[in-house]
Order: sequence, then C-alpha cells, then structure tokens
Amino acid sequence: MNWITIQAISRKEYYHLIRDFRSLYLAFMIPLLLILLFGYALSLDVDNINVVVVDHDPTDLSRDFIRKLDASSYFHVLGQFMDERVVNRYLDDGEASVAIILPPRWTENVRSDRKSPVQILIDGSDPNFAGITKSYLTAFIQRYNQETLVSFLNRRGMGLIRPPVDGRVRVWFNEDLESRNFIVPGIIAIIVMIVGAMLTSLVVAREYESGTMETIRSLPIHALEFLIGKAIPYFIIGLIDVLISILMGQVLFGVVMKSGFWLMILASSLYLGVALSLGLLVSSVVKSQLVANQIAILITYLPSLLLSNFVFPVENMPGILQYVTRAVPATYFIDILNGLYLRNLGLAALWPSYLMLTAMCIVLSVLNLLVLKKEGL
Repeated sequence: MNWITIQAISRKEYYHLIRDFRSLYLAFMIPLLLILLFGYALSLDVDNINVVVVDHDPTDLSRDFIRKLDASSYFHVLGQFMDERVVNRYLDDGEASVAIILPPRWTENVRSDRKSPVQILIDGSDPNFAGITKSYLTAFIQRYNQETLVSFLNRRGMGLIRPPVDGRVRVWFNEDLESRNFIVPGIIAIIVMIVGAMLTSLVVAREYESGTMETIRSLPIHALEFLIGKAIPYFIIGLIDVLISILMGQVLFGVVMKSGFWLMILASSLYLGVALSLGLLVSSVVKSQLVANQIAILITYLPSLLLSNFVFPVENMPGILQYVTRAVPATYFIDILNGLYLRNLGLAALWPSYLMLTAMCIVLSVLNLLVLKKEGL
C-alpha cells in the first residue's frame, strides 16, 4: 500500500469538495440545521396540556379543584364555561386536549360521602399523548382524593392513616426526565450517517459518469488505496461535524457527556468507517449519482432515524423488525452514545457495540474491495 498514492487521491477529492459548493453545504449546513431543529422542535415531553372546564356546580370546592389543576405544571386551564357545546368546539378545533365536566350537586355529593363522578374527555388523536395525559389526570385525582380524605379525618379528630406501601422513586441517568438529553446525542448518529454515507455515495459514481474511471483503471492503483484515499476527506469532515455537534449540544442545550471523550471519538470513528464504507459500496454498485443518492437515503438515513432505538423503542416493534434493527449500524452507535452521555459507562460495558461496529466496518470494506476488483481496479 503506497501512502503517496493515497495522498494524491485524497488531494484530488479535497479539491473537488472545495469546488463543489453543494457538497460542502450538505457536509456542514444540513448537520447544523438538523441539530437545531431536532434539539428545539423534537420533544417527547408532555406538559402544559390545555384544558377547558364546564362547571355546573360553581362552589368553593369546584373552584378549588379547578385552581389546583391549573396550578399543576402539566395542565393549563384555558377557561370555564357553562355550555358543553363550547367545549366540543375547543376539542374539535384542537385548541384544547382535555375537557372536564363537573356535574350539578357535585360539591354536595363530595361532602355527603357519596360518589362524585367527574366526566373527563381526552383528545385521543395521538395515542401516546393521550395515554400520558390520562396517567397525569389519574395521578392528579388520586392526590386530590388523598388530600380530601386527610382533611376529612382531621375534621373528625381522627389520626392520619398511613398507607402500608411507601414508594420512593428515584430516577437515574436522566434525572430531569428531559427528552433532549437523549435526543441531542442521537442526532449525532443521524448527522454522521448523512455526511458519511450520502456524500460518499456520489464519489465512485461520479468517476463513472465523468468517464475518469477508465483512466483510474489504467493507473497503478490498488483498490484499497483508492478506497482509503476517497474516504479520508469525508472522514475528516465527519469528525469535525461530530465535534461541532458535541459543542452545540453542550452550549445550546446543556447536554454534557458524562463519560470519556476519547471513547466518543473512538465510537464516532468506527461508525464513520461503517457509513463511509456503505456509501462507497452503494456508489460502486449503482454507478449513477442520482440513483446512488436516493438509495443511500433509503438504506442509511431512514433506518438510522426509525429503526435505531432513537425515536421509537425497539421493544415496541414487531418481532421481525426487531431482528432488522440488529443490522442497522446506528442501533449500536446510539447505544454507545446513551452509555457515554447518560449512564457514564466505559469500554468494559459498551464493548459489544464497539465490536459490532468494528465487524460491520470490516465486512463492508471487504465487500467494497471485491466490487472494485470485479470492476478491474
């Protein structure tokens, strides 16, 4: 393997990148836009739920119930009405997600120790949002019932009844339960795949379309030298994007890596190797820049977003798709990112994912060599 030859090929690819504004835009601007859009716009947190109330029993107790609901950090009461048709309009227009209807004589039933039903309507258009909202409302009503019971016992002069089970919950790894703490690291996997696979999917195909591949075949260049030389500029760009993403995540969103920085660089290098090898393989097989770019999006970006345990949990997917996720490189890289950013894990705990990325990189590199040798390189 001749390093002078590799350097010459890398220099040629570097000059092409400098002249091609579209490639530089794709390499730097799109990753920056992605981390800004995902970081600010994509949130799985459910809070500030809009609520409308129909109060047919305007008493001190009903007003206290509504006031405590509005004081919660999860709910925002838009208004109180006397007509259910107004509530229907709020739900139909999507201005409110929850409607609460207090029936007549509700306060009298509460104070007389009779059943006091409250009708709650939840917009179920988004099942995940509706499920979380339902659990929030259930917890709120249970807490309200407990406070009411304690007040009743105090008025009767009875001692406080203590429940036998006292659950004391502590949240590990993501103590604030902020979705951005795992979304921002996951964006790095998407960015690396875009820069690595989508850009390199054009590299070899461009040589075929411009007719320079015939000239390259006639030169004393080994297939491995050709691949390494083509990959080096994009590897450097990918690492720069990783560093920018880490910095932006810390400065803009306060997401700080808990584990070692060099473990992150090692994981990013392996993942970049997989992405570059996959992009070069697509480019070598398809030989058309337009088709190669479309295929790269289909087999790299979309699986990395949908099948990598980034947005959608793998355990909730059908059994067949769960097996498919094991072939997605981003699955292992995101596992490493979660370990480094949230769990403060080291190589001793994350080595299976490192090993899988290494194996994928080797397999894809061998396939690239076989394809290029078949093409006469």
